[in-house]
Amino acid sequence: MHFQPKLFETLRNYSKEQFYKDLMAGVIVGIVALPLAIAFGIASGVTPEQGLYTAIIAGFIISFLGGSRVQIGGPTGAFIVIVYGIVQEFGVTGLAVATIIAGIMLVAMGFLRLGSVIKFIPYPVVVGFTSGIAMTIFATQIKDLTGMHIDAVPADFIQKWGVYAENIASIEWPSFAIGISTILIISLTPRITQKIPGSLIAIILMTVVVYVLRHHAGISGIETIGDRFSINASLPKAAAPSITFDMIQTLMPAAFTIAMLGAIESLLSATVADGVTGDRHHSNTELIAQGVANIITPLFGGIPATGAIARTMTNINNGGRTPVAGLIHAAVLLLILLFLGNLTQHIPMACLAGVLVIVAYNMSEWRTFKNLLRGQKSDVAVLVATFLLTVIFDLTIAIEIGLLLALVLFLRRISESTQISIFKHDIEKPEYIEGNTESEKMLLPKGVEVYEIEGPFFFGVANKFEETMKQLGDKPKVRIIRMRKVPFMDSTGVHNLESLIHLSKKDKTTILLSGVNDQVAAVLEKAGIQQELGANNILHNIEEALGRANEILAKK
Repeated sequence: MHFQPKLFETLRNYSKEQFYKDLMAGVIVGIVALPLAIAFGIASGVTPEQGLYTAIIAGFIISFLGGSRVQIGGPTGAFIVIVYGIVQEFGVTGLAVATIIAGIMLVAMGFLRLGSVIKFIPYPVVVGFTSGIAMTIFATQIKDLTGMHIDAVPADFIQKWGVYAENIASIEWPSFAIGISTILIISLTPRITQKIPGSLIAIILMTVVVYVLRHHAGISGIETIGDRFSINASLPKAAAPSITFDMIQTLMPAAFTIAMLGAIESLLSATVADGVTGDRHHSNTELIAQGVANIITPLFGGIPATGAIARTMTNINNGGRTPVAGLIHAAVLLLILLFLGNLTQHIPMACLAGVLVIVAYNMSEWRTFKNLLRGQKSDVAVLVATFLLTVIFDLTIAIEIGLLLALVLFLRRISESTQISIFKHDIEKPEYIEGNTESEKMLLPKGVEVYEIEGPFFFGVANKFEETMKQLGDKPKVRIIRMRKVPFMDSTGVHNLESLIHLSKKDKTTILLSGVNDQVAAVLEKAGIQQELGANNILHNIEEALGRANEILAKK
């Protein structure tokens, strides 16, 4: 494994001009990350400063060790649902243990070079659970967005909306107005300026408005962060959680979900960034960096972190081209926490809810979802199943069943693409005369049959081959298995071939193999098939096989 952090590559030819660009980008991204880190922390069921700790510590580690030049790491919306569930069931200690286990998994993935494999997770699965997460985030923000007076909001999606309907009369209209104003400001800001993020403008404006309303207009019904949390404007000391074997067993599914989410989101973000910058990230190095960040961050009270595509794009758009920008972004957040942290207590909860509603809308990918619904039925089934499982049950089940569905459908498609043809009278030659559009045929001697397999000969196809053999019922003197279009063969395919050889010996039928490639030949040799058939019965092409068949017929 070649561990290649991009930071050390870029520092070899680093210039003063690039530092100024990275400095500007880092400051802007740090400011953008502030409200998001606070919002993600609160929505995940932990304190606002824990969201900031994550953005600072994980953001620094991911930029320092990562395999992308421009990736910005930190807490993201994708983790809200799973983190909230873990905190409610196992507490903050359980979350720390699950995050550390997930970090170890990510490091292992990197060292096992699984970075490229993660990218092949089916797109309908990714869109399904991303849209499901977006819908769940939106549902969790209704209470704060409207200021409803609800003691406890149920975790179940359907029950949640039932409780909202029952308490609709308790809407706090000033809070609702703040939430809607936040959404409008964030939505309209890009039409005016691309430089200053709408979320920052909305939070500053709404915080000032609410401060004036509370202290000068006598309106006290608008809840702020300070009403719910006491802000600790300092970094905590490192403390390792107590880990038991029972906790590891219980939290393993949740840790797997965190690891998979972190891997998918970070590598997708890095791939999108490559498309904009023209660079190429080191996927395995990126996974290791994500893993180290998720092992260390929980020791300081942080939550799971990964590459954040919105902040990464903000970094690129403002001139950031090396990991130095990510390091500066973490330093800016640290300075804000230490010197301005107490001011965050005045931010209204409805405003943060409005920010998360926009995050959920952007995550929903509803246009992509709509387009995928017009695709193949199998893709639609995977998409809808993953979406509904994410919304109605939980993300862990959704990812596991979504991947299982995708795998089953993939194997079905592969098995359907493999054809088994039977020839009793004539067969195509292996090579055609140049300029001749029609395939040239070769006549088969009486007593010779050719069975051609086109496609992979694996467990999904082997049973089809066995059934085809049983249906024939005839007993030719020579049976040629033509395998020129078989790219690989697994143990089930070998077993079925062995069964056919044994059955043919009873029927006094000689088996010949034709057109076996080197990879399949190695599998057959390892399984002892070559020795059983004899080396002279495994031929390079159909012409040699027919020649050998004529020799056998002459002897018989």
